[in-house]
Amino acid sequence: MTPIVLQSDCSDLKLVNRGKVRDIYDLGEHLLIVTSDRISAFDVVMNEGIPDKGFVLTQISKFWFERMTDIVPNHLVATEVNDFPAETHKYREQLEGRSMLVKKAAPLPIECIVRGYITGSGWKEYGRQGSVCGIPLPAGLQESQQLPEPIFTPSTKAELGAHDENISFDKAVELCAPGLAQQAKETSLAIYLRAREELAAKGIIIADTKFEFGLYQDQLIWIDEALTPDSSRFWPRDLYSPGGSQPSFDKQFLRDYLETLDWNKQAPAPTLPAEIVRKTSEKYLEAMERVTGIKS
Repeated sequence: MTPIVLQSDCSDLKLVNRGKVRDIYDLGEHLLIVTSDRISAFDVVMNEGIPDKGFVLTQISKFWFERMTDIVPNHLVATEVNDFPAETHKYREQLEGRSMLVKKAAPLPIECIVRGYITGSGWKEYGRQGSVCGIPLPAGLQESQQLPEPIFTPSTKAELGAHDENISFDKAVELCAPGLAQQAKETSLAIYLRAREELAAKGIIIADTKFEFGLYQDQLIWIDEALTPDSSRFWPRDLYSPGGSQPSFDKQFLRDYLETLDWNKQAPAPTLPAEIVRKTSEKYLEAMERVTGIKS
């Protein structure tokens, strides 16, 4: 188990952003992304850290970034502290295993979501109007049922503490420009289909996932994280049964717990029991081992 890092403290480096999970430092030519053990749910950051979470997210992202380069380039430059600029080396204890040196890209103003199954906010929207992000779906779908084909359902990027909002593809075109939105859509679907096939062989269903892309030297590249338990819903195939929520190894376990509380999904976050923290950590570690083969 790695020491819990709720917040990095690299005082000699230029901190440019502290998000829900990641701390980003500007190193001049590149950015340094430090993945903390913070966890958010319903866009609210919990008070407790999840042991090993930053390590898990970094290792899974590295695994997928390296496997998908034939589909789309990505922002990854290095993941070993020895390969980072010298000024970072004094912070090795904080950075080792949980940080990435990346290219500086201009992020697209949308999040790119692919849904292969009807669940989460998509299920709620479908229940209200029979569609998701303006895409009509067949009547009579059950919760967690596989869709006839994966759909691209973009969303806005909310500020810390606010909620992302599902938008139509036409709205994504307005925000990004037509060619760029179409390229992001096609790339998202291609990555999802490849990952779905690879994970099926490992007994995992990837129900949905979220991507972020940016422009680097006028080229679309994949940025942020890659098919992690924070950005995806992973279900064990042998326990899959449509008609309700599914067992998972991602933060859906935490969301399901929070849904049992009398909490309005606004800050401040409720206190998490030690048992919920421990089980959440176990699920992240299981996801890493099953996806990448890396044992904790």
